[in-house]
Amino acid sequence: MELIEQVSVAKKANIYFEGKVASRSVFFSDGSKKTLGVVLPGEYEFSTSQGEIMQVTSGSFEVLLPNSTTWETFSEGSQFELAANVSFKIRNSAIAEYCCSYL
Repeated sequence: MELIEQVSVAKKANIYFEGKVASRSVFFSDGSKKTLGVVLPGEYEFSTSQGEIMQVTSGSFEVLLPNSTTWETFSEGSQFELAANVSFKIRNSAIAEYCCSYL
């Protein structure tokens, strides 16, 4: 199990899509933040307010990246990068998890 050490974690979860997507914010001493999330099966559209790197930590996602018409599969251990102020879609058929790093 990979650990994130010496951090503060928000007690309250970020809940989206009627509870089908939930994440926790993790804060580092240097002021940076990550979110750790769980996604139940479904299809979801998200928007970014800043650049992000999404790492799949378990399961897999199909992702429709901005300006793309083709869904790409990202499995455990893979990642994709998103610019600020874009929208993207993810879908999955089984529970999956992610770690989002903000740029």
